Amino acid sequence: MGESDVEKDDKIEIDAHVHVWTRSTDPQPWIDPETMAPINRDFTMDDLSAMLDTNGVRAAVVVQASNSLAESRRLLDGATDRVAGVVGWLDLTADVAEQLAGLSDHQRSLLVGVRHLVHMDPDPEWLRRTDVMSALASLGRAELCFDLVVRWHQLAVAEAVVGELPDVQFVLDHLGNPPIGTTDLFVWERSLRALASHPNVSAKLSGVAGWVGGVDWTVDMCGRAIEVGVEAFGPDRMMYGSDWPVVDLAGGSGRWRRAAIELVAGLSPDERRSIYGATATRVYGLRPG
Repeated sequence: MGESDVEKDDKIEIDAHVHVWTRSTDPQPWIDPETMAPINRDFTMDDLSAMLDTNGVRAAVVVQASNSLAESRRLLDGATDRVAGVVGWLDLTADVAEQLAGLSDHQRSLLVGVRHLVHMDPDPEWLRRTDVMSALASLGRAELCFDLVVRWHQLAVAEAVVGELPDVQFVLDHLGNPPIGTTDLFVWERSLRALASHPNVSAKLSGVAGWVGGVDWTVDMCGRAIEVGVEAFGPDRMMYGSDWPVVDLAGGSGRWRRAAIELVAGLSPDERRSIYGATATRVYGLRPG
């Protein structure tokens, strides 16, 4: 199948992983002005709409970038009709039901999941805290997913937590950040397959190019990680995400979209439709377009 055929036949409906931020209200201290110059600015809902239009994508799931309930409220209040849902932040060391009750009906209707920046948390066992485990169970009862943003070496901890909470839906961001080009990729693969053995976990086909290093990556470099991810989870538990605007550090959302389409071109049309939107719509319970 040539690229023109893929472009014609494959339309991505949902980009399951994007960010917007205004640094005057929500600083992003992790952005290094020199090495991350392409994203060293604000990204608005209007910028998001323009990116989606450029890539022919209908809508997106906006994901928190700060461990801040105030940021999540701003994302929910500022959501446009191009936002199918928001993965926000709640304090999982506090009462989840109380925090949810403090949201307006409009905010609550758009909140489809919760995320904590586990990969940056100073406590390597944060996920296994008793209060966090209890809060995760509360998310399940509230029919909210929990996005797992972890480094590859944290996958074993994530797998242990997922196994103890079968009634909670988890979504693994960026395939657990595979260490492409290193011998640790074998450890990542083993840990990823263990995590995928739990049916309450889905994964995002996102963020992989960034871990190859800058813009000097090729589709072939990402091939093994994507192959393992799709094989382990299956297309019905895999969803496309651009990781915009962070993907601008790796050549941009258009380049990643084309690479992802090429990497799953061998799947059936129904399987590709799952990755391009059906999985995200089902798992997150997204509002219809």
